[in-house]
Amino acid sequence: MKPFALVNRKVLQKIRKGTLLMIGVLIASLIAMIIYFIGVIITVSISKEGTTNILKKGLGWFLVGYAVTAVIFYFIMPTVTVPNMLIANTIIAVVLLPLFLYSIQVGEKAETRKLTPLVALITLAAIGIIIVTIAGFASLDEAHQSIDVSMEEEAKPLSKDETPITVAPEFARNKIQKSMSVVPNPQFYDLGKLQVQKVNGEVVYVAPVEFSGFWKFVRGKETPGYFTISATNVNAQPEFHDSPMQYTNSSYFHKNVNRVIYNKYPQYIQSGEAQIEVDEDGKPWYVQSLYRPVHITNKPDMKELMVVVIDPVTSDMKMYHTSEAPEFIEGSISSEIASLQNDYFGKYIHGWLNSVFGKRDVKIPNESGSESSVTPIFDENGSMFYFTDLTSPKENIDSALGYTLIDARTGELTYYSGETNNAIMDSEGAKQIVNKEFPEKRWEGYMPVLYNIDGNPTWVVNVLDPNGLHKQYAYIKANDSDFVVFGETANKALDAYRMALLQNPGNVGATDEALLETKTGEINRVLVTSTEQGQVVQFLLQADQTIYTVNASNVPLAIFLEKGDKITAEVNMLDNGTATVETMKIEGLTQ
Repeated sequence: MKPFALVNRKVLQKIRKGTLLMIGVLIASLIAMIIYFIGVIITVSISKEGTTNILKKGLGWFLVGYAVTAVIFYFIMPTVTVPNMLIANTIIAVVLLPLFLYSIQVGEKAETRKLTPLVALITLAAIGIIIVTIAGFASLDEAHQSIDVSMEEEAKPLSKDETPITVAPEFARNKIQKSMSVVPNPQFYDLGKLQVQKVNGEVVYVAPVEFSGFWKFVRGKETPGYFTISATNVNAQPEFHDSPMQYTNSSYFHKNVNRVIYNKYPQYIQSGEAQIEVDEDGKPWYVQSLYRPVHITNKPDMKELMVVVIDPVTSDMKMYHTSEAPEFIEGSISSEIASLQNDYFGKYIHGWLNSVFGKRDVKIPNESGSESSVTPIFDENGSMFYFTDLTSPKENIDSALGYTLIDARTGELTYYSGETNNAIMDSEGAKQIVNKEFPEKRWEGYMPVLYNIDGNPTWVVNVLDPNGLHKQYAYIKANDSDFVVFGETANKALDAYRMALLQNPGNVGATDEALLETKTGEINRVLVTSTEQGQVVQFLLQADQTIYTVNASNVPLAIFLEKGDKITAEVNMLDNGTATVETMKIEGLTQ
């Protein structure tokens, strides 16, 4: 008897677990039957036939409709919101109520006194759909207001503590694909969504191994693990991590991550595909951003952004406010949410009508980003942000109005505009400059990011060949389409760009005054170099290994510097043992 009892207990546990996995579907399906149930009650209350028989018929069709709805909802997973449930209720009522009437009066024409209230009920539901649709447009301004926004005139200058540019995801994916042979039974799997994350102090792409189809899921049962590859070093090689996962994006039925989350939180709207992030011990977790809608609409309330962290082995999960997620999670706000925020911030500043007709103050996000039209970057503190530039809704305008950085944990959107960013090209224009540079090689620009380099707004662009292989970096002065510098590495390109800025006579005084330092000393060594743009003077001071560079167009008397001269200069100290001179006084030569 004991073995039999044990078997029964295990069966009951499986049934209980299966019911829990279906709870969201069961709740949503039940809510979707409300209008039909009301129609049955109305019919029973006005009918002269036997109440018991009508109730039996109504209950029979209810069970049939509930079962069919549950199966459909299991696959499409509609969020339990007013618009979704109202539409589902209306469709179910339109299908089931005529069948119910026919079943209680087989072969007879439906009585007007029964038909009229049911038609009125469905009509009211249809009117309700129209009302919530209108409410959706009306709430766009409120959704815009729910975004946490701050304004800045310009970004801080780039330093080498920051990542000048991350490796393009196309290049990273290409490299990982070539390493799929290290995965057991590689024919079963494909590479999943790449997610940028900081792991052990290094910015890397994390990419789960996913099933390549239904039959591969049936045979494989679990995925073998995930890959990591540096997001800052184009020469780095991918590394495979053995960490089997059962609950994934590519799994089917009750092992699909989105379905597992839906059945516990059916009232939340899931944003995009769940992404994988790795904790300090190398264990992968699926992370999914969610939000509740504004009032009776499906429009997002950005003040209540949530994130679910789910164990891909056990399916255990926990929901957090995005800013309170475990520390190892950089992107508790997904790139899809960030893209949605940019959309609402730029388009609906004065509501929906203005976005269509007047378009006053409207800004349109460009779609040049690496993930859902945004590009993840890391600041010097290791915090991740999503970058997007915005342009005018007017056609044939390729200048940027500004750009946004969205904190990937808090959702705070910072909009950068001001004089520094006036009259600069947008990200599409930057890509086109790169594309036109190598037409015969068909190299193209990817993932442009706008930085403030020594007071100059600058587009930094990856250059990839048609196979997705990295070739160069391009640094483009955002307000001068002819000012382009290429380099094989980000640091080399940055150094060359800074030197080109210094040599350009039209670039005098670009550096922010707040960044300047006063240096005094005695000249130790001097070198004067002639370039196409003019003369450049480089010098060393006594007991100072910093290489100071000054443009002779900026300080004409600098070409007469000699060893032993004493100078006082306003300089911009760079991060590679060099400095650029903005102003300089030479004892005995200048006043």
